[in-house]
Amino acid sequence: MNLSRMERKMDHIRLALETGQSNRTGLDDIRFVHQSIPETSLDSVSLETKIGELVLSSPIFINAMTGGGGERTLDINRRLAQVAKETGIGLAVGSQMAALKNNEERPTFEVVREENPNGIIFGNLGSEANVDQARAAVDMIQADGLQIHLNVVQELTMPEGDRNFRGMLTRIERIVNQVNVPVIAKETGFGISKESVEALFSVGVSAVDVSGFGGTNFAVIENQRRTNTYSFFESWGNPTAASIIEANEKSAGRPIIASGGIQSSLDVAKCLALGASAVALAGRMLRSLTEHGQEYLITEVAQLNDDLKVIMTALGKTSVEELKTAPLIISGDTWHWLNERGINTKKYSQR
Repeated sequence: MNLSRMERKMDHIRLALETGQSNRTGLDDIRFVHQSIPETSLDSVSLETKIGELVLSSPIFINAMTGGGGERTLDINRRLAQVAKETGIGLAVGSQMAALKNNEERPTFEVVREENPNGIIFGNLGSEANVDQARAAVDMIQADGLQIHLNVVQELTMPEGDRNFRGMLTRIERIVNQVNVPVIAKETGFGISKESVEALFSVGVSAVDVSGFGGTNFAVIENQRRTNTYSFFESWGNPTAASIIEANEKSAGRPIIASGGIQSSLDVAKCLALGASAVALAGRMLRSLTEHGQEYLITEVAQLNDDLKVIMTALGKTSVEELKTAPLIISGDTWHWLNERGINTKKYSQR
């Protein structure tokens, strides 16, 4: 890996922290229908969930962020892995392509398995990857699953990014058929449509991570690295709430992962009720780690889990699967989006 690639990795971390998140996820348009007689108890609530055959003790996990940027990213990944081990949650690394191109960057990824030998860890590559690279990425960290990220808008905005996206689905299908772990197709902050979800599941991916608009905005980040900005991409994308529902329309019961600007346990509960099996946080985790330290983040994750159990108790739901049946009201821009897309929102309010 040359210096410019390393600098780019560090730029992404710095700019992600500086730009923050827009919080335009659409989750404010979602409200639970209160249950006055929930007929449940806090001690009966379980947070266990599944992504395909993988069993997670909590639906919350740390989403792909970094790696391949030298000592700074090694330190971040080491501490994130320690947090994941202490709290028992899953962890995804950032794109491993840097380490496949330069062995010196391998330790920035390998550290997560060294620190968390028995945890659930997801590898990560872009859709340009081939089968040999996918196998190498899995082997590098003994990954339990592999994220293939879809980042067309980021690449187009990135000054040195890709411009050719032919054959993405075919490459993903080859990887699905020839690696021995579940493959998760993951957007990168611009959300996903029901048509894309249908196409991805048709080639055999195990799960789809919607990574909706409203969280870390890579168009904003990459525009700060350009001389002539593509400002039209800064408000581009499908909001997180709408993306989850669109994905759920075509999932046929297969796992949907919610991400994109998730800030609170209430956000997590809403995502699960809309149909997600797990909820991934990146920006909030990175900010807490860098500004307050890993002990603070460990406490924060524990609090998120505890608060989620309290919310589920109030709704009378004792499992993630039961939470998917909680009645809720969809209003505002999210209702308008779904209505225009031909999705009946009443089935969520009257279940």
